[in-house]
Amino acid sequence: MSQQHHIDELFIRIWNDYLSITPSAEKVHALLAASDTAPKIVNDHIALRTLNFSHMGISVLSQHFEALGYTHGGDYDFGSKKLNAMHFEHPDGNHPKVFISELKVDELSDAVQTILHRISQSVTSEFMSESNCLYSGKCWQLTYNDYQNLLAESEYAAWFAAWGFRANHFTVSVNHLETLTELVEVNSLLKQHGFVLNTSGGEIKGSQDVCLAQSSTMADKMPVVFSDQTVDIPSCFYEFAQRYPLPNGELYQGFVAASADKIFESTNVN
Repeated sequence: MSQQHHIDELFIRIWNDYLSITPSAEKVHALLAASDTAPKIVNDHIALRTLNFSHMGISVLSQHFEALGYTHGGDYDFGSKKLNAMHFEHPDGNHPKVFISELKVDELSDAVQTILHRISQSVTSEFMSESNCLYSGKCWQLTYNDYQNLLAESEYAAWFAAWGFRANHFTVSVNHLETLTELVEVNSLLKQHGFVLNTSGGEIKGSQDVCLAQSSTMADKMPVVFSDQTVDIPSCFYEFAQRYPLPNGELYQGFVAASADKIFESTNVN
């Protein structure tokens, strides 16, 4: 079986898991497919969230992509959200990039650290060694009260504790659309059809000046089965990215921390 087949198969599984808790994504996908003449919707990147424990951090999740030929593409720091992040890309350029972030657990309060350490104890190295950990959801118990305590301090911590290991979002590559050639046109179409966009930091984050412009829907709300009750909370969202050329003429392939910082807020509760 070819490496390309393995990569395609992995992303299909991640995509199917994502769709299962992001029903609006299928609607967006259908809308763009009907409104554009491009033969297919191309995914620019996915994003994964985790905690910075040694057995489940970025370096552990990234191994599954590195085994398929992906290489490290860049490092990012989000001080106010207490996050590190890295992105990975495939040398042939035809596969989606992967953006993985991790929460700096030791910078949070003792009460929140206690909850996150308990979560981490349910994650075994054996579990993380299998690629299906990338779309497995959570393998721990969580009370709704614990979720609320996490949410009060870190939306990121609360989202990860509730949803676990899975794509936080997929991203439409505007560069690969044919009729809708600008991000502002995509946003306009989405709003005409009732989709709510993330306006934190502006509807469009970034610009041609930084070689990357991004926008996103706000996350769907879906039921999570906590250990004591079931509650609808924000799940995942759909992002849209337009990349611009560098001075050498090649499209910029990295990420812009100031923009990504606001994209994280697509899963905010309010």
